[in-house]
Amino acid sequence: MRLIFLFVCTCFSLQISAQSQIDPKKLKFKPMFNGKNFKGWYSYLPTKGKNADPDSVFNIKDGLIHITGKEFGYIATEKSYSNFYMRLEFRWGTKKWPPRDADTTRRDNGILFYVPVDAKDEVWQKSIECQIQEGDVGDFWMIDSATIEFDGARTIPKDYQRAQKKKDGEKPTGEWNTVEIISNRGNIIYIVNGVKVNEGTNPSINSGRIIIQSEGAEIFYRKVEIAQL
Repeated sequence: MRLIFLFVCTCFSLQISAQSQIDPKKLKFKPMFNGKNFKGWYSYLPTKGKNADPDSVFNIKDGLIHITGKEFGYIATEKSYSNFYMRLEFRWGTKKWPPRDADTTRRDNGILFYVPVDAKDEVWQKSIECQIQEGDVGDFWMIDSATIEFDGARTIPKDYQRAQKKKDGEKPTGEWNTVEIISNRGNIIYIVNGVKVNEGTNPSINSGRIIIQSEGAEIFYRKVEIAQL
């Protein structure tokens, strides 16, 4: 029995190891934005509703995704994803807005994924988050009772539950950072500027939309692309 147990554990470890060594050069990445508009996405602002953005909180500027941060909200994919490899580049802008406009308040944003397609639009929906925040890029946040296995135990279902990154790969504010999110058959990995910073397994949700937040800080995104695994 003990030999069988060890064999199963070894096989599982090898599976996780293989998933973490996916070669992006062998994948077929597709751009998630066309550089002109938000085709394939919709916007949501709590005070305006769906696809109502008179102040252009979300806009395309010189081919870049420009999020002013003036109001909390998000853009969400119309499509649902399960096993995927997403990569993007971001750079902070200079503007900050209430309630996060103080000089000591860190700029904040995030990539939420596995948002259920039938979920009500609100800030924020059940999901797993790859944190994009000054000093914390690569943290996990589990939202609305979502959970993962982290450090050998399942996280506690709460409105917001954090699992802090293990390493730091961030560049200074104002420089471009590359973020990779790999979610493949129960294994989730975050890579920041080539550094594997965090890993979790067996999320309680495993399919849904992808969201990019607006959360009080100006931010730019480019080279946003995804490959299905």
